[in-house]
Amino acid sequence: MTKKSDPLEPGSLLYDPATSKVGEYQDKSGPYALLRPVGGGREWQADPAALRPATPQERLSAGLRAANARTWAVGAAVPPDPDDLSRPPLPVPGCAVCAELAERREAARAVFDRSAETDANVLLRQHQRKEHRS
Repeated sequence: MTKKSDPLEPGSLLYDPATSKVGEYQDKSGPYALLRPVGGGREWQADPAALRPATPQERLSAGLRAANARTWAVGAAVPPDPDDLSRPPLPVPGCAVCAELAERREAARAVFDRSAETDANVLLRQHQRKEHRS
């Protein structure tokens, strides 16, 4: 626990046992400490007497959570790249041809026919390049 004589430094990472979260100390608000999630977000009030410095593992976990949130936020706004061969292509919502090819791929996966699965992926990528390229 943080001792009363220890000043809370802005930017220090503290563990709040009431919420089981790590937060970055911002300031005081009356009798409470204001903490913000690592990576940004909505602040919350915490009892300063209950706070303790975050352990290295808690710091790492909070940092990874923030990095993953940023990645998903960016990734959700970017349409899939048909030239990205590292992952199977995703069907474009609302496109009947994409849906049919994705269903064909899933049927091939269900019977462990990797050749037919690859064929469906190739056809889906070709279709997306031709019909959905901006």
